[in-house]
Amino acid sequence: MKNFSYASPRTEAEVLSVLSAARANNEQSETELLAGGTDLVHLLHHMIATPDLVVNLLDVPSLKDVELLDDGVVSIGATVTLDVLLAHPYLNPYPSIGQAIEGIASMQLQCQGTLGGEVLQRPQCWFFRDGRGLLASGGKLAAEGDNRFHSILGNQGPAKFVSASRIAPALIALNATARVIGPGDNQEKFVPVADLFRTPRHEGERENTLLPGQLLTHILLPPADGVASASYEVRHGAGPDYPLASAAAALRIEGGIVQEANIVLGHVAPTPWISREAADLIRGFKISHELADAAGAAAVASATPLSNNEYKVQLAKTAVKRAILRAAGLETGGLS
Repeated sequence: MKNFSYASPRTEAEVLSVLSAARANNEQSETELLAGGTDLVHLLHHMIATPDLVVNLLDVPSLKDVELLDDGVVSIGATVTLDVLLAHPYLNPYPSIGQAIEGIASMQLQCQGTLGGEVLQRPQCWFFRDGRGLLASGGKLAAEGDNRFHSILGNQGPAKFVSASRIAPALIALNATARVIGPGDNQEKFVPVADLFRTPRHEGERENTLLPGQLLTHILLPPADGVASASYEVRHGAGPDYPLASAAAALRIEGGIVQEANIVLGHVAPTPWISREAADLIRGFKISHELADAAGAAAVASATPLSNNEYKVQLAKTAVKRAILRAAGLETGGLS
């Protein structure tokens, strides 16, 4: 592990001040933010992350709150732990989030992991984790090597990894918003959670859109207002391993007919993958097993699997189908 400086600010303003001072002292200085540390500590130990400064966020009280605002929006601080979210009554109208957290089948990870850390965690690509870089020789290593768990969508460029967040697809399907502050003292913006993610094109670019000195402080959930939601993961087993494919669905159903639909896939592309094709297919119809199956097929119709991961196409189709059925309150049984 590389030696680094450590700061533990106590307000959001102090966080921005620390980040600004670090940039002012050395424009090339690298800074990492520490919350639960479930991912960062591993990256530090293996010299994948080599920051000059680590900033602890756990002493900032405003980042630990779960609040119901006057307009019915649920505001969740970035350092709220996953176990708190799982048990919090304000999250009951958003079952897809709880289902995604339950998929992290480890009490330790749920108790220590935070919402912001989970959403913005670094990819699990083994080339990246082995120190080969996020794009792994311009994508060549993943294209020609062991790519069993890599992307099947959005992989035409050098990025072949998959977005690691289990919760982000559910947040995006629910039209959640992210509050981002910085880099200036009085700079604040609210962006769709989907806009936090990008597919890097050049080594050195990250898979999120946060600028140096910016901080994700809160996730804001709009009122559920009758929207039914669900997440579904296809996994190796019941342990804490990452899913092979996943999907989240958010449906507004009136009179048995889907009026609005959002479908987002996880672990199949470098970003959470929004499938407008699947959503368009079910909008205006009553959910059935046949319709959900067709939506799953539409979601993966443009898939371009790599040499060793074609199996993920069927898994992703199944995840979409079962997320839709679960959101609609139907049985998800069957082998496909």
